[in-house]
Amino acid sequence: MSDIVTEISGVVAKKVGIPQEKAKQSVIVVLDMLKKKLPPEMAGSLEAILAGNVDLSDGIGLDDAASLLGGLLGGKDK
Repeated sequence: MSDIVTEISGVVAKKVGIPQEKAKQSVIVVLDMLKKKLPPEMAGSLEAILAGNVDLSDGIGLDDAASLLGGLLGGKDK
């Protein structure tokens, strides 16, 4: 999987308080679901982001994305 998935799963693991491998599995499941549910052009954009082909320096940060995902997974608030 991509570096960004590894980064997101690391933040999720820390914020939710679960092992890194469980967080990575969760992130992959959620991303796969999103790719199937999104319109094709948006799914393509998500793929580009995950492949590292999009500059995220001006957009949502990994902490923000991980907090959102952690909340969806029922993680603890910090």
